[in-house]
Amino acid sequence: VQLQASGGGVAQPGGSLRLSCAASGFALDKYAAGWFRQAPGKEREGIACLSSGDSRIYYADSVKDRFTISRDNGKNLVYLQMNNLKPEDTAVYYCASPCDHVRGSDRYTDVWGQGTLVTVSS
Repeated sequence: VQLQASGGGVAQPGGSLRLSCAASGFALDKYAAGWFRQAPGKEREGIACLSSGDSRIYYADSVKDRFTISRDNGKNLVYLQMNNLKPEDTAVYYCASPCDHVRGSDRYTDVWGQGTLVTVSS
């Protein structure tokens, strides 16, 4: 059972990146799946969570209307499209499952990806 995140890198303010998370060893569509991030010197925060069946989505206020979570069940992938990036989005991003699609907490999470670094800088 494993999650593998990819797609991080360097972007300019106002730019976009798309993160991908590939699941192996389990069917990701049967579980809520989402993204957390941890900025330097800060606690990890849940930023997006998509419920199983895709009927409910949680976004942190800090990313609402800029980030979009989605999944491709056929490929066992979950994505995070990040638009209008800001320097404060700089962090290590982790995919995780399950996740809390109501509050964005990690209280249900038992599988974590390895993290991918996103740096937003001009």
